[in-house]
Amino acid sequence: MDEYFHLKDKKILVTGASSGIGKGIAERLARAGAHLYICGRDKERLDRVAESLNGTSHQTFLGDLTSAELQEHIASECEKLDGVVLNAGLIELIPFQIHNDQSIRELMEVNYMAPTLLLQKLIKNRKIARNASMILMSSVTSAVHGSIGGTIYGSSKGALEGLVKSLSIELGKQGIRVNSVSPGIIQTEAIEVLRTSLGEESFQNDLKKYPLGRYGEPKDVASAVHFLLSDSSSWITGINLVVDGGLTAHS
Repeated sequence: MDEYFHLKDKKILVTGASSGIGKGIAERLARAGAHLYICGRDKERLDRVAESLNGTSHQTFLGDLTSAELQEHIASECEKLDGVVLNAGLIELIPFQIHNDQSIRELMEVNYMAPTLLLQKLIKNRKIARNASMILMSSVTSAVHGSIGGTIYGSSKGALEGLVKSLSIELGKQGIRVNSVSPGIIQTEAIEVLRTSLGEESFQNDLKKYPLGRYGEPKDVASAVHFLLSDSSSWITGINLVVDGGLTAHS
């Protein structure tokens, strides 16, 4: 069965790879034999991830993906890519009436504009190989499922899912697949900060909503990403794969 899931020598870009879900994805893909281009904002953490990966030929890109210069740099320096995982993003749950101009623009800039513009530059520079697979990281809080405080965050993720639908049609003739993955709560550094701010009782009450009885781990999302990058999903495009322990089954 390994022949259906191996990624040996495939060139794959992973953004937001210095921690959390992105780190878990990078580690999984490296074990499957991929040559990785990993991007992150924290040099120390990004270097540690690069050192921990199988092989020595992985390349790092340091910086904030909202930077047009970094987008251009990645689009010019990468070899032709067999896979793209646009995972970098910002989680902020803020009541709608508390948002201001700046906070709305920041969430849309980080979660929608940055991955969209990077993807456009990669396509324009002909850096996406035929039959490649591209994955955008969405969330269960999106255009389909709402949450308290998730108005703008969910809107930014819902916009990504809209991009996936139409782009999968535009690129289908080249055999290029475009999908999104929507995790529920995943145990990462970012979630621990949120847990502290909301309080343990609120988190325990939320945990009861998950039929499988636990929050996810980065490896759970990495498995879904691995599948969508592999030949096992060669006839799957334009979908949103939900990885949420059954949370959205309630609705």
